[in-house]
Amino acid sequence: DLPVEFIHIDVGKGEHRSAEFLAINPNGKVPALVDGDVILWESVAIMAYLSDKAGSDLWPKDERQIEMLRWITWDASQFTRWGSILHFQNRIKKRFGLGDPDAAVVEEALGNWNQFAAVLDAHLKDRTYLVGDTLSVADFAVACVLPFADVAKLPIHDYPEIKRFHDNLMELPAWREPFPA
Repeated sequence: DLPVEFIHIDVGKGEHRSAEFLAINPNGKVPALVDGDVILWESVAIMAYLSDKAGSDLWPKDERQIEMLRWITWDASQFTRWGSILHFQNRIKKRFGLGDPDAAVVEEALGNWNQFAAVLDAHLKDRTYLVGDTLSVADFAVACVLPFADVAKLPIHDYPEIKRFHDNLMELPAWREPFPA
């Protein structure tokens, strides 16, 4: 329930490369957050900041925080890394007329994604959430590529625990809005 003003940055028009936006995020990527004197980029940092500001347990201040950092770091360097490559190759390139997917890149990314999906699938057995018994920033971070599984050609149906995790998260109000194809 924090008051937030969303400003759409049209990446297709290069708005993320404007001097004004680069002053906020020198990486030229979205998302970014400006809250008074606080300027943040990177979605996990933004989620943690907003959760903390709202006094939410999505970013806990107990022993779960270290476990969350482990999974968030693992996700960025392994799971979503390879899932994002598949998303780019199988969806974004076509959407922006950047050519066909590179078969070698897709093969490498799919092999790596499958390796790390097996790790996540085993971890999620008998769990509703990634860390502890409640929803956290780690769940949102790890699940960020899953709504695009079909168009990214991520084989989540081969991983029943990931599929269940995805389906449970998609029932949450924060994820109910349809994701564009």
